[in-house]
Amino acid sequence: MAKSTPGYACTECGWQTTKWVGRCGECQQWGTVEERARAGASLARTTQVVAPGAGREARPITELRGDAVRHRQTGIGELDRVLGGGVVPGAAILFSGEPGVGKSTLLLDAAARAASTGAKVLYASGEESTGQIRMRAERTGALHDTLFLASETDLATVLGHIAAVDPELVIVDSVQTLASDQVDGSPGGPSQVREVAAALIRVAKERGTPVILVGHVTKDGSVAGPRLLEHLVDVVCHFEGDRQTALRFLRTLKNRYGPTDEVGCFEMTDRGIAEVPDPSGLFLSRATAPVSGTCATVAMEGRRALPVEVQALVAKSATPNPRRVTSGVDPSRVAMILAVLERRAGARIHDQDVYVSTVGGVKLAEPAADLAIALAILSAITDRPLPHDLAAFGEISLAGEVRPVVGGAQRAGEARRLGYARIVDAGSETLDLARKNAGL
Repeated sequence: MAKSTPGYACTECGWQTTKWVGRCGECQQWGTVEERARAGASLARTTQVVAPGAGREARPITELRGDAVRHRQTGIGELDRVLGGGVVPGAAILFSGEPGVGKSTLLLDAAARAASTGAKVLYASGEESTGQIRMRAERTGALHDTLFLASETDLATVLGHIAAVDPELVIVDSVQTLASDQVDGSPGGPSQVREVAAALIRVAKERGTPVILVGHVTKDGSVAGPRLLEHLVDVVCHFEGDRQTALRFLRTLKNRYGPTDEVGCFEMTDRGIAEVPDPSGLFLSRATAPVSGTCATVAMEGRRALPVEVQALVAKSATPNPRRVTSGVDPSRVAMILAVLERRAGARIHDQDVYVSTVGGVKLAEPAADLAIALAILSAITDRPLPHDLAAFGEISLAGEVRPVVGGAQRAGEARRLGYARIVDAGSETLDLARKNAGL
């Protein structure tokens, strides 16, 4: 017999080491490393060959039919857009987002839309009681006879509910609150999250039932738990938004059944989460008369073009160090644009306070907004408003050149559809030429 060698393993993630340590080297948890005997660790293990069962033989791909795995619409157009056309039977979907952003509200609405068609839907929550979910459902109008609620934190009990209800859609809120008595560790730990996710995904594949798992996020915005969780599921969606605004964005970080560059727009209302099919007017001001210091641009959120208005205000500074205040734009890019304007366009800014902001709380992180920011600042300096039918997009280099950006044709097409007849873009070779084209 092989000699047993002393060893230690983490009760949270299973990490093993030959000596005791106070902190796990994998999950970085303290006090979770315990002594275990590793018998036969030096022996090489082999896997016994097993013949596949009847009906599970490997078949040519041309003989298989894909009709059974077509997308099924959820009834929420923006959610279907992000998922690639709807949910796929047997798919495992991970839905993440910061606390309070509206994940549970949106998924309860999706469950109610599915239940309104007569389909059985199971909504299992480990964070709220059934009475609390019922109160939220009354507020959002999500009451249907085929929508089943369960408040459980035990994995085996949730699996029992699935077997008893036989639903066509399962929503688990959240995967970090469930625990299995077959695995050591507290709920939310790496080993528990791995076991819970694997069990629910196995049920989804065996029954052909789509399962949506709600996942918590860490303070840096990533999904909490082991990275293996994102590898196991088929789709990873992230719901994001600023708490100070009502706008919410749903993005796909991984999608085995569709594109990963689609973005869904939603708005938080007193009746719940409402989809915004055409967000064209959300990020534009409603001023009737032209105002200096404003310029419209077209931003790309995934494959969707969104018009955004950039506003700038320039005032004489009363301090030796002028202020540079930004909201919704990258401060470092604004500082670079100010330096280019002063050096290449002859603008006097070094003794001026500069304020740059976007309308509607949207964040512009792409370089395509450089030209709109520059024209808005120049308009504020000269106190000359830009025409209402002008839109600008382009990257500004340190040499004062206006460089082309990704999706230029789509941006121009969206701008013309919204009534912007004058487009200032990379066709303007330099910043001075772009300034003249804008009438400044």
